[in-house]
Amino acid sequence: MWASRVTAPCLRARRSTSSIASSANSCSSILFLRINCRRVPSGAVPAVQCRSNSTSTTINGATYKTDSWFNVPQNIIDKVPRRLHLQKDHPVYITRQIIESVFPTPTYKYHNNFNPIVTTHQNFDSLGFPKDHPGRAKSDTYYINGDTLLRTHTSAHQADIFRENLSDGYLISADVYRRDEVDRSHYPIFHQMEGARSWDRAKVSNGDVAAAIWSDVEKLPNHNIDVQDPNPPFHEERNPRQIEHHSPAEAEAVAAHLKKSLELMVVEIFTRAKAAAVKADPNFVDEPLQVRWVEAYFPFTSPSWELEVYYGGDWLEVLGCGVVKQNLYINAGVPNQLGWAFGIGLERIAMLLFQIPDIRLFWSQDERFLNQFKGVSDNLGSLKRFVPFSKYPICSRDVSFWLRSSSAAGGNTKANVHDFHENDVMEIVRSVAGDVVEDVKLVDEFTHPKTGRRSMCYRINYRSLERTLTNKETNDLHDEVSKVLVEQMGVEIR
Repeated sequence: MWASRVTAPCLRARRSTSSIASSANSCSSILFLRINCRRVPSGAVPAVQCRSNSTSTTINGATYKTDSWFNVPQNIIDKVPRRLHLQKDHPVYITRQIIESVFPTPTYKYHNNFNPIVTTHQNFDSLGFPKDHPGRAKSDTYYINGDTLLRTHTSAHQADIFRENLSDGYLISADVYRRDEVDRSHYPIFHQMEGARSWDRAKVSNGDVAAAIWSDVEKLPNHNIDVQDPNPPFHEERNPRQIEHHSPAEAEAVAAHLKKSLELMVVEIFTRAKAAAVKADPNFVDEPLQVRWVEAYFPFTSPSWELEVYYGGDWLEVLGCGVVKQNLYINAGVPNQLGWAFGIGLERIAMLLFQIPDIRLFWSQDERFLNQFKGVSDNLGSLKRFVPFSKYPICSRDVSFWLRSSSAAGGNTKANVHDFHENDVMEIVRSVAGDVVEDVKLVDEFTHPKTGRRSMCYRINYRSLERTLTNKETNDLHDEVSKVLVEQMGVEIR
């Protein structure tokens, strides 16, 4: 729901000046990445899906029918059971704990065990995604079949929670899945937290929901941080209230409760980040915490905002939020309710809290990584920054190819300039080389002036988190990547 990555499907009208950890998966044609079973180059750790004619697949112990939409590689399937947000003492788990502490029970109910496999209705239709929304594309989303997929956001469960109406507020923490670029701040599986708070007009005194919300605002703790919020609570053109559903007083009250609640969350997170920084460097000098509210656009809230924090000399985008679109409550069968919602990326915050430089580390099972966080879940005061145990040398290789005339992305065997999608290249590299790849970048492209043929050149940086790769291992992996690009996308290697 609250996507903020470059390849996300236009969920926002703007991007902020910067983002934590260079936008670590925060908050969007088509190539089915089946790769033949092959001998794995010595020392590599690829996760490759074997070619199969099966009409079903097993994910986390359950079997699902597949069809022509199926595009989930085995390296993704293998990681579904990991659920890092439920692994005690893992940085993602610890980050979830810290945020939950700001939203206490029983007002907020925690939902941490939802199945990652949802329907297209849950993931898209229930939230009002149009049928032609780019977030539905197979280039962005992992499909099991035409009606079933790996959720792309925690909002896939929002309508169900509103319908159940078990508490005034909720927090969802979950693993989410998106086909994405390859670099140190993006991974095809990451973890989101979504929160919401609702009020029921039928349950408040005299039906005055604005007064009830303001009463709840007064009950929230105070803070002393510098808040920049130059814009009005809503603006009928730039950031409109839902005129047909909310009075100006109601919209203003919901916005006030939302903003103060999330400011308190930021205080908790960044106070702990500062304490960890001081432990790492007793001479650490930090500036007073500053936050600012920036008008934004999300299709499921209005008015909407992004919250940014000034930290380490830069403004960092932390989360997206807003007043929930009333149609979501109406469609869930609770039309008398109104409220707010927010979404935040747990890896993004964990990378800041612990100063973890590479998102692949969250998936590491190396004890040199995991042992650094032991005991923190039981004593959050012991939180400290991650200490790198080594940095192995990088091995860079380029792959250049011509695009051809028919479309692998569209289901044929070759690719062309019109429907070529970079995520298809990224998925092949991930499927062949796994977490040995640090990043993949387009470094050159060229269109032949006479033939119109287009050439692309990608630089693949191979670097293991756990040991030094040999040149032979790197060359073997790179040769395999080139081979599969030819086989699956029909490109011509230059």
